Amino acid sequence: MKNWPLWEVFIRSKNGLEHRHCGSLHASDATMALENARDVYTRRNEGVSIWVVPSAQITASNPDDSAELFEPAKDKAYRHPTFYELPEELKHM
Repeated sequence: MKNWPLWEVFIRSKNGLEHRHCGSLHASDATMALENARDVYTRRNEGVSIWVVPSAQITASNPDDSAELFEPAKDKAYRHPTFYELPEELKHM
C-alpha cells in the first residue's frame, strides 16, 4: 500500500450540480479508487456521480501568483454576468 498512488475524489451530489472535491485516498488503480471512493464518501447515498483523478496529474496555480494570473480578467467587465438578466426559471446559475 505504501507505493499506491494518491487519488483526489470529487462527488456530484445531485444531477445538474457540479462535482466537488471531498477528499483523497490511496488505491492501486482507477477501478479500486472508484470503489474505495464510493465506500468512503457516499455511504448515505450522498452522490450521483464520482470522479477520481490521480493527484500527480493535477496542476495547480500558486496562490502567491494570483495577481498575475487573475488580475487581467478584472478589466474585462463584459465577461461578468452582471450585464445579463436571467429568467427566474433558470436554476443553479
